[in-house]
Amino acid sequence: MPQKVRKGTGASGRDRHLERVVDLDRRLGKAARPIKVLARLEWPESVGEKFLAEHRAGRPRLPVVTVQPRSHSHEIEALEALLGECDRAHPLGSFLYKTAWSYLAAARMIEGIGTPEFTRQSVALYGRPDEVYRRQEFSLLFAAEEFLKITDELLGSFQISMAVPSVPSVQFAESLRGKLREFFKDDEVAVELDPSLTSKATAGSRRVRVRDGIQFTDLDLDQLFHHEALVHAATSINGKRQPYLTALGLGAPRTTRTQEGIATLGELSTLSMDINRLRRLALRVRAVKDALDGADFLQIFRGFLEAGQSEEDSYKSTERIFRGGDVRGRIVFTKDAAYLGGLLEVHTFLRVAIRENRAELIPRLFAGRLTLGDVFELSPCFDSGVLVPAAYVPPWAADLRRIAAMLAYSGFMARIRLEGLATSDFLEMEEDRIG
Repeated sequence: MPQKVRKGTGASGRDRHLERVVDLDRRLGKAARPIKVLARLEWPESVGEKFLAEHRAGRPRLPVVTVQPRSHSHEIEALEALLGECDRAHPLGSFLYKTAWSYLAAARMIEGIGTPEFTRQSVALYGRPDEVYRRQEFSLLFAAEEFLKITDELLGSFQISMAVPSVPSVQFAESLRGKLREFFKDDEVAVELDPSLTSKATAGSRRVRVRDGIQFTDLDLDQLFHHEALVHAATSINGKRQPYLTALGLGAPRTTRTQEGIATLGELSTLSMDINRLRRLALRVRAVKDALDGADFLQIFRGFLEAGQSEEDSYKSTERIFRGGDVRGRIVFTKDAAYLGGLLEVHTFLRVAIRENRAELIPRLFAGRLTLGDVFELSPCFDSGVLVPAAYVPPWAADLRRIAAMLAYSGFMARIRLEGLATSDFLEMEEDRIG
């Protein structure tokens, strides 16, 4: 629970400042609470059923979805007022300002559903695939295409079969409950079945929702546990445990890239991700760019099919990009490019932090819903004790020795190219050594 801040004329400067922070933090939480991005964008399950039925019958048509913008005028007014009261010169004030801005952009995005304003705000929050990285000479789209090329090179003509779903959602949810009870020793995180979810699962601080009515694969349990629970749920719980800044527990849209990057790295670090899922993240980056350029729902759907996804997965991947937008293209939801983008950014941040001897920044990534910039900017507040360490840190991130080894090895192996190499070359190398 948040600690009470001392009041009165005799309070120290620090106490008076924290009193102000606690007030702004409370107001921010109240204004942000009604702004539910994904819940406003979900499509009815019947839309997918009809689309796939028409596709299988050889009569594919653009899905018909009723767009439903929602007014957030009251929240926008409150957030605009809050922006004017944040002290951006102070790390806590800067965090509150940027988080309020994030929810303001999300509110305007929801009000602009189905219009170009929707995409404009989506790009402001999640970025776009063709942005060139700072101090680099490549874009996320270029990185995604390179990754697809590398995996094609790795696999060659070898096809890795897709995991076959065979675990009913009820059984899956029960297994997930057991893993959550074991990890969250002092907090209860419920598992609820929800047939309306677009994704397989989503997590908050008190519950993980699992899509009901489908079957899961043998890989899904570890993937969702390390992604949804050990990152999304854990960072939300850790943020709400903060004594002064409980806004660290909010899932502010601006934290999406970092959150998804950490979660995806968690899957990779624990060997919980298969190559097909990793390729799918890169394919989504390409699809978002194509949709922004004017490709419609059918064209994006066919692109996923041609890349080897199933009909159901291709539909879900396409739906995620067009929810809130226009199935004719250009007006799209760009969030799905944030997964691979976040992975690249988090991986690079960790390497730089270790190189600069700033390894203490790594566990701080889990102290709340933070961006990579927040972790750096809020360092003085962690050092002073105003912000407290994370109560829950995934095991893969808790041991800095292992992270350093993983990052060093991956950096080294990235220099080795497979072009021209064949398994027979290893026999020849051995023969060369023997003479």
